[in-house]
Amino acid sequence: MLRRLSAEAFGTFWLVFGGCGSAVLAAGFPELGIGFAGVALAFGLTVLTMAYAVGPISGGHFNPAVSLGLAVGGRFPWGELIPYWVAQVVGGFVAAVVLYLIASGKADWVPGGFASNGYGANSPGGYGLGAAFLIELVLTAGFVLVILGSTAPAAAPGFAGISIGLALTLIHLVSIPVTNTSVNPARSTAVAFFSQNPGTVGQLWLFWLAPLAGAALGALIWNGLLARED
Repeated sequence: MLRRLSAEAFGTFWLVFGGCGSAVLAAGFPELGIGFAGVALAFGLTVLTMAYAVGPISGGHFNPAVSLGLAVGGRFPWGELIPYWVAQVVGGFVAAVVLYLIASGKADWVPGGFASNGYGANSPGGYGLGAAFLIELVLTAGFVLVILGSTAPAAAPGFAGISIGLALTLIHLVSIPVTNTSVNPARSTAVAFFSQNPGTVGQLWLFWLAPLAGAALGALIWNGLLARED
């Protein structure tokens, strides 16, 4: 179990450090910034790379919502859910600490939103609570559907990491303007405490509730409508 939890912690560290790091350090770099598309690609690449690097050890969840969706879908034991959540949150938070230490090495740097998620005044596009909840719910459900389908016995072997990574890229391309894209409670929690945006921590409830509900919904749709009957 320790080996698997370590893999989850490191995989989530990589996701937060690579994805949020691209937003904090590279997205707005003068004249050469990678913008929304670059950040979306960075998040997808973190999952793609870790899916092949440590996925064979832990299953490659790196996300409390994914762990819940897999449990609801019958692919992951319920008794291991909380330990996985703890490992994911710890790995993500360590990544945020490291990222903060690096970013603060620039003399005139200020944290700003620090790649945090939010709605209302904390939404990049000014979207309200209802829109934020709905997009996180729908996109997390879709993400879990992709994961369950890509890892099903009937799926082509060896390609799951690619489809899952590309799905996360697509999710970010759609939703960065709305919530700055969570679909991952560990990712949201990791950076929230470093944000200077008022109310960021107080809005964390949405970025737990909506992704977890979406993950459960996606698993129920897969099992009820899409899974093959063998």
